[in-house]
Amino acid sequence: MTRGRADVNPKKRLITWIIVLVFCCGCFYAYTRSRGSSALEYGSKSLRKFGSSYWRGDEDTTDTSTKHEEDADDGFIPKSFPVCDDRHSEIIPCLDRNLIYQTRLKLDLSVMEHYERHCPLPEKRYNCLIPPPPGYKVPIKWPKSRDQIWKANIPHTHLATEKSDQNWMVVKGDKVVFPGGGTHFHYGADKYLASMANMLNFPKNSMNNEGNVRTVFDAGCGVASFGGYLLAYDILTMSLAPNDVHENQIQFALERGIPAYLGVLGTKRLPYPSRSFELAHCSRCRIDWLQRNGILLLELDRILRPGGYFAYSSPEAYAQDEEDLRIFRAMSAFVERMCWKIAVKRDQTVIWVKPLTNDCYMQREPGTQPPMCRSDDDPDLVWGVPMEACITPYSNQVHRSRGSALAPWPARLTTPPPRLADLGYSDDMFIKDTELWQRRVEHYWTVFGQNLESDTFRNVMDMKANLGSFAAALTNKEVWVMNVVPEDGPNTLKIVYDRGLLGSVHNWCESYSTYPRTYDLIHAWTVFSDIERRGCSIVDLLLEMDRILRPKGYIIYNDKRSIAEVIKKYLGALHWESVAISDSQLVEQDEDDVVFIIQKKMWLTSESLKDSE
Repeated sequence: MTRGRADVNPKKRLITWIIVLVFCCGCFYAYTRSRGSSALEYGSKSLRKFGSSYWRGDEDTTDTSTKHEEDADDGFIPKSFPVCDDRHSEIIPCLDRNLIYQTRLKLDLSVMEHYERHCPLPEKRYNCLIPPPPGYKVPIKWPKSRDQIWKANIPHTHLATEKSDQNWMVVKGDKVVFPGGGTHFHYGADKYLASMANMLNFPKNSMNNEGNVRTVFDAGCGVASFGGYLLAYDILTMSLAPNDVHENQIQFALERGIPAYLGVLGTKRLPYPSRSFELAHCSRCRIDWLQRNGILLLELDRILRPGGYFAYSSPEAYAQDEEDLRIFRAMSAFVERMCWKIAVKRDQTVIWVKPLTNDCYMQREPGTQPPMCRSDDDPDLVWGVPMEACITPYSNQVHRSRGSALAPWPARLTTPPPRLADLGYSDDMFIKDTELWQRRVEHYWTVFGQNLESDTFRNVMDMKANLGSFAAALTNKEVWVMNVVPEDGPNTLKIVYDRGLLGSVHNWCESYSTYPRTYDLIHAWTVFSDIERRGCSIVDLLLEMDRILRPKGYIIYNDKRSIAEVIKKYLGALHWESVAISDSQLVEQDEDDVVFIIQKKMWLTSESLKDSE
């Protein structure tokens, strides 16, 4: 009997342990699901498997249980998407350093490869809604937003402490205030700009130089106060900084309503065509300009217009010690071989000017470094194109005209630029396109009806800008537009810049280089039809648009009615709502096209609500 019981007990114990193990695994699975594993669910197809994560809206009472609808194309349409956990509230999928660590990419940190774009594979994409941070509020409206934002919207105040002696930003109660200071201009960007205009002998000490300075590039921009104060001069600045140790610089800039883009001078060309900017600026931006045979200076040379300036404010320009003197001598010798000349030098600022013609290049001794670029090199191809350490010469037309031959601002907005001919476009086509988009924008505002206040929009994105005429039609409003030109279409971005507007090249099969919640209005003209033709996911694009759109922000969809019907089915899952829909044949489009206006609702996760109550 005793031996019999001993034979049975091990089996019972084994069964007991199996039950306990299964129970523990079940608990662990439930725990990971509730603690944010939904933020790591991948692939559009996988959305069918998940119901909503925790969600509650101040306006929406959508049922968040697991529900799906049938769809002819994909089989199912989710009635709710999972919500990423709060640690992903600022995710930038193609600039995610965690992705680099997880995929073990072998990148050269010394040349900033880790700050360049590295996108997840389609099956590894985030397919969840990005939650706002706890206590998030509708952003302060422009122009007040230039000087103050809600602290809860970007709950990162380390820069206020780290840069306390430089007046970047100051925390005051529930707001972050921007006094206008910078690393080199502690006493305010306004005084710094007046001094720079005085150095260059610009009329009335105005940086716009009677409309001849319109587009500016600011490398290592900090929180973009330099670009923010240039707006008062009718100057648009592309403020650029990476998501580096000074995290959230660009997020602060965009929250303030200042044009900005996440990027780095690394190994790839910047996403701007040649001859885009009248002025480039670097104020103690900690960039090693002499690295790799001066390749970064040569990239600045590529994007500067004939006669364009490079303003360099740094201790090296003042040469206070032997090391600073060595660097400045080396830079001066290098840019002299690039045919740049010193326009003016004062205190810790030196401003170089680029030549107007090819004359200097043709007079250089054979073998002079840096070399001229190959004749078959297209300086306007930028998407994923490696930088090259060579000088980009001017076209024959630019050489003969001794410059870009652009009209001063604001006339250049509606004056056909010479580079139209590069694309085979006539002046008449340009004028008709401008007039057409003026009518279309007027129609959009009619469709909006009573939903539009004068300060509704500040940050606007045109996902398929073509010649920039949508943005041109908005110049009488207090907005700025990021004109995006798809990388697989006509290379029209140079026309956008020649009109005095800003933009970037992008592939809409991938995520855009910006923080979540940065645009008030997104204009999508035929973008979905393009994505469908390329075989990319409409769902992925909808989720990306939701990521970059601010709560209470709007989308203007102008495309095929059939795609609009598909998008309608996702409105509930995305917590969007239809505002208006209109036939678009009123504005000279295909009879099958519609104008569909959508608004993103304000919503918070249960965790966010807990923290904000």
